[in-house]
Amino acid sequence: MGEDLSIAELAELIKKVAGFKGEVEYDSSKPDGTPRKLMDVTRIHELGWRHKIELEEGIRMAYEGFLTNCKLQMKN
Repeated sequence: MGEDLSIAELAELIKKVAGFKGEVEYDSSKPDGTPRKLMDVTRIHELGWRHKIELEEGIRMAYEGFLTNCKLQMKN
């Protein structure tokens, strides 16, 4: 089974990686949020595949790529 992570936990992780110092606001008109979504990785593990990058590092890489792309776009 994969790892379970709440939307709030994911938001805090992204906030940390991006260095965002503000507060995350949630829409209280939707108190139930999104249904739980957890990917079952059993089959891919049975085939021998294992991830090499943890979630935080993947988010960091994506954010750094985003920043690099923004800088390139600003030069053009």
